[in-house]
Amino acid sequence: MTPSDTSRWTLLFADLEAQLAAEEAAEREGAVAELTRAEQASVPLVDRLRAARGRPLRLDLRDGESLEGRLERVAEEWVQIDARSPRGGRWQHVVPLSAVVGIAGLGRHAAPSAARTDRLGLGTALRGLQRDRARVQVRTTAHVVLGRIARVGADHLDVEELDSARPAVRVVPFAALVRVSET
Repeated sequence: MTPSDTSRWTLLFADLEAQLAAEEAAEREGAVAELTRAEQASVPLVDRLRAARGRPLRLDLRDGESLEGRLERVAEEWVQIDARSPRGGRWQHVVPLSAVVGIAGLGRHAAPSAARTDRLGLGTALRGLQRDRARVQVRTTAHVVLGRIARVGADHLDVEELDSARPAVRVVPFAALVRVSET
C-alpha cells in the first residue's frame, strides 16, 4: 500500500464518519422537534392565559367586538379583563371563553392551574355580581341589556332591565353571552 492509498482510505473513513454524525444529529433534531410539537399539543388555552395574567391583551369576540385591557383573572370557563370605559373610567368584563374567537398579545408560555379558584364556573362569577347588586351591561350576540343580575341558574341568568320604559326581566342563556361588564 502506498502513502497515497493510506490517505485515500483515511479520507474515505473520515467522510463516512462525518456523514453518520450528520445523520445522527438530524435524527436528534427531528426527535426534539417532534417532542416539542407533542408537548405544545398538550397545552390548553387556559394555561397560556394564566401565564399572561396581568398583561394587556385584545380579545376578539364572536359578535365582532374587540375588547382591550389587562387580563386580571383566569378560570376554566371565563376570564376577567379590566379595561378603560369610553368615559375614562374602568370597567371589569367577565368574558366566557366560548365567546372568544381570537386573542392578540398572548405569549408562548403556559402556567398550570395553581389555585382552587381557577376552577370556578361562570355561574359562580356571575353570582358574585348578583350578590353585590352591581349595575351590569350584559352583551349577547343579539342584544345589550343594562341592569342588575336578579338570578343565576345552572345555564342562564335573569337580568332586571333598568333603562327601559317598562322595567322587565330578561332571561339570558349562558350560551348567548359575549360578556358581562360591571359599569
